[in-house]
Amino acid sequence: MPRIIDNGGSLANSASIKAYFCSEYVVKGIAESTGISYTNLINGKYKLLLEPIAFFTFNGQKWAMTATEAAKYDNQVGGKLRAKMVSLSHQNLPLSMFLEYADLGFPAYKGSTTKRCSNDTIISSLGLGVVRFTNAPPPPSDQSGSGYEYRVNTDVITPVSLSASNEINPKGTASVTFKINRSTYRVNNIVIPEGESQLVWVKWRTPSTPQTLTVTVNTTKGSLSQNSIQAKIVDLSGKDPPDPKATDTRGSWSAVSIPSRAVKTSASWSVWWAKWHANWVWIENWKWVGSKKGHWVDKGKWKDEGWYDFARNNYSASLSANMSLLPDDKVPTASGNRMKSGYGVKITASASVSTSAPVSNYTTAQTAVSYFPEFKYQTYWRLLELSASGRNARFQFRNNKYSTYNRRSHFVPIWFPDGAYTVNTYIMDVWTPAGMLSANTSSSVQISGSLYADWHIGITD
Repeated sequence: MPRIIDNGGSLANSASIKAYFCSEYVVKGIAESTGISYTNLINGKYKLLLEPIAFFTFNGQKWAMTATEAAKYDNQVGGKLRAKMVSLSHQNLPLSMFLEYADLGFPAYKGSTTKRCSNDTIISSLGLGVVRFTNAPPPPSDQSGSGYEYRVNTDVITPVSLSASNEINPKGTASVTFKINRSTYRVNNIVIPEGESQLVWVKWRTPSTPQTLTVTVNTTKGSLSQNSIQAKIVDLSGKDPPDPKATDTRGSWSAVSIPSRAVKTSASWSVWWAKWHANWVWIENWKWVGSKKGHWVDKGKWKDEGWYDFARNNYSASLSANMSLLPDDKVPTASGNRMKSGYGVKITASASVSTSAPVSNYTTAQTAVSYFPEFKYQTYWRLLELSASGRNARFQFRNNKYSTYNRRSHFVPIWFPDGAYTVNTYIMDVWTPAGMLSANTSSSVQISGSLYADWHIGITD
């Protein structure tokens, strides 16, 4: 294996690294270790994600860390790792691999390859490589950072990264201005040490109608990751399932697995602050006092030649979600979670956000969408109603216009076969400066028979 990480005396060679990990020998070894056939591995369906690891001793303990882990750990210990081994943790390790093209949700890195990097830059862009088995580079992704998709009538957060090539301190703080839909938002009193960066964000509410907005961003100091952001506002309502009929049939329907959806259940970010570190120094100013029999007198003065000490306030947020699917209360023959097809089910979905950050740093869960097996978890869905807001949010079905009793329910098709009827709910719009948190949760009822078994035609006198 070629050297991956520079160590000062021995330099890594990017061409050798690429050749090694793209070689047939190495890829066949990976295929064997993972249990995937070599032919399947290289047929274009798979990619290899590489992360270099550095081994080092810090505070008397031995560590093995990727660049992302080192940067996150440095945030936790207030910059002490960077102060101890900056050349390894914030230069040689993160710059050992980075993407030339955006891929797998990670952006291409276009910054300096000879300077030490900030934690935010490392976490977002550095210390990783991707081996793909197709010749063409991946197409640009809408999630590359140039735009965001938001829902209508939703509290959201739009972030940018502000980098400081020179120290931005309390004597001359930075201000970042966001202009959104004829409104102006300003973030003031930003301080960042030299060579570092920080996320700066605005929390705002989206319009009530679908549209695309351009968010323009400007700063008084430092450089921004972007000055223009496209915000696409979409409406998820209006896709309720059609009226179920007693004459509906199974047709060619077959069961499918619940599709995978983008899930992110935790995020971390930080905010710089600074305080003055006094360092009083006596400035000599010797003067001759008197004539021939005079003497020297130091008429100097004390001068504070101190500096600013910078530290981070580190924040994080996590999302946990679950749901309960049960027969509707009006189902006459339900028992626990067992019921017949043709009747309605009810849902309770919960989303809990755990964070110590100020409320300006996050939103709680605002959107939940339920998908159903009879539609193969696509085509139609139900946008749930927020029944309890806050850090412990709850969602339920909206009133069903096809329900005789106007119940908050969804009807299981009368043709649905016996077995598990599983509803999938995607919970989202938990916004943080480090992106949106989301979760996937599912629950089932057991189908045994149909409602036809509960009704019969009888002759009366």
